[in-house]
Amino acid sequence: MSMLTPPGMGGQYRIKGDKYPRLRRRRRRGRFVVLAVVSVTALGVAGWGTLQLIDVFTGGGGEASAAGPKSDCGTRATPSPTATAPLPKPAGITVNVLNATTRSGLAKQTADELKKRGFKIGDVGNATKDYDKKVKGTGLLLGPAASLNTSLPVLATQLTTAERRTDATRKGATVDLIIGDRFKELTKKPEAEKALTALSNPKPTPSTSKKGC
Repeated sequence: MSMLTPPGMGGQYRIKGDKYPRLRRRRRRGRFVVLAVVSVTALGVAGWGTLQLIDVFTGGGGEASAAGPKSDCGTRATPSPTATAPLPKPAGITVNVLNATTRSGLAKQTADELKKRGFKIGDVGNATKDYDKKVKGTGLLLGPAASLNTSLPVLATQLTTAERRTDATRKGATVDLIIGDRFKELTKKPEAEKALTALSNPKPTPSTSKKGC
């Protein structure tokens, strides 16, 4: 096999056979690639270090969390007692029983029944002209402003369908039961006693509260 020298090589390389040897210029390219990778890596490391320093001096930009063990998060219903003043007993309530209908005898009959149920009875008779023949429902419970959440609710247990009203100009603690056109009788005694018990011992109402995380 003959020995050939490629033109332009000046006899520096000798070629044998049908394959050329690798030239050194390709190694230089490899070095450039390695240097580029090293440079990019160094820049990346430098950038990461800069970010770490920024986080250190700025606090990392995160929200502060409270120290200590985590508490359960969520919504829980906790019972809360109803904040109301103690209601008066029937024996502490004086009731005027007034008839606003055209039927006679209703005031006395109703007053006698209320007395049996423990209420004190005041005046018994016909309603005044302001209410006479003007109460279309079963009855009207009327009292001073202070009776709205005290005496009137207690008296209402005896006639649950009656309307309740207060008069800001009225003095004293006496309340009126004014019998209306649709009145037949007081609420049945067992039902009235049950309503009175529920009114005196209200169940605690659940209140929603959230616990923080």
